[in-house]
Amino acid sequence: MKNLIAVLFVGLISLGSFAQEKQAKIEFKTDVIDYGTIEKGADGVRTFEFTNTGNAPLVISNVKSTCGCTVPKKPKGPIMPGETGEIEVKYDTKRVNPIRKTITVFSNAETPTVALKIKGTVVDTNKASVLEKKSKSMLEQ
Repeated sequence: MKNLIAVLFVGLISLGSFAQEKQAKIEFKTDVIDYGTIEKGADGVRTFEFTNTGNAPLVISNVKSTCGCTVPKKPKGPIMPGETGEIEVKYDTKRVNPIRKTITVFSNAETPTVALKIKGTVVDTNKASVLEKKSKSMLEQ
């Protein structure tokens, strides 16, 4: 009886090691895009590139942003194992302020939720800062 149990136990363990589950894996080149300092009205489109490093098709079901000023665009179809894809992000550069936004990617990957970030500063070169105006007026006096 002990031998039968031992044989069944060893058989179950070896069966589990052969039955590898197929799983998609998403690997981004970078999870942060830095716009740096850009001018108001400049092109706000950037791209996050990724690869499916798993052994099953990767399906991105949704991509959400933390606010309406950032519009992400997900790939339409599945990304096959070994293939690359892109998530396009468009930031509204008409807003003059620092950029600190998060884009959340939902997929069937081993890690089903991934947070991507964009950062930078949008400046209006047509408007002088308060400090520049103050120092200019002091020089003119």
